[in-house]
Amino acid sequence: MIARLVGELAGKSPPYVLVDVHGVGYEVQVPMSTFYNLPELGGKVTLLTQFIVREDAQLLFGFLTAGERESFRELIKISGVGPRIALALLSGLSTEELAQAVAAQEAGRLVKVPGIGKKTAERLLLELKGKLAPALTAPDWTAGSDAQGDIQQALIALGYSDKEAQAALKQLPADVSVSDGIKLALKSLAR
Repeated sequence: MIARLVGELAGKSPPYVLVDVHGVGYEVQVPMSTFYNLPELGGKVTLLTQFIVREDAQLLFGFLTAGERESFRELIKISGVGPRIALALLSGLSTEELAQAVAAQEAGRLVKVPGIGKKTAERLLLELKGKLAPALTAPDWTAGSDAQGDIQQALIALGYSDKEAQAALKQLPADVSVSDGIKLALKSLAR
């Protein structure tokens, strides 16, 4: 099973990205939440992946955060919800918004996502109840170093969203210490 890809971003064409890993190009489908946070072409990228083998295809899906991947895995377990619908949901709602919609049983938020009808939304709410909260606190293996992972976890613990923490991490030097990184990240988020 392919669990993670680390390589150079060689191409972008929503919802596909091409990741060059030591000369092998992997075509990966990603939700728009991941797509918008990717580096420029030629930049280093780390994607957590889900490999799906069907009778007619072998598909690779990629995510920047462990929470996105865990949400995707929970979504595709539901009868009638395939990878395409799961990607649409994660493109239309963040993992936090999806978990909040499930917790509050708000079918209206899910119906706004293209491809999700009222019956599908109700089935999602019923089957996901109590299952998405752990995905939000799952460890994130996307950080480039242990220090960056610690900085990201500290920012999330302080109440910043995954997206805000990722944006702040991109502005930090690669070799920053945890304490200095947190200070710099907080300064950039305060602007």
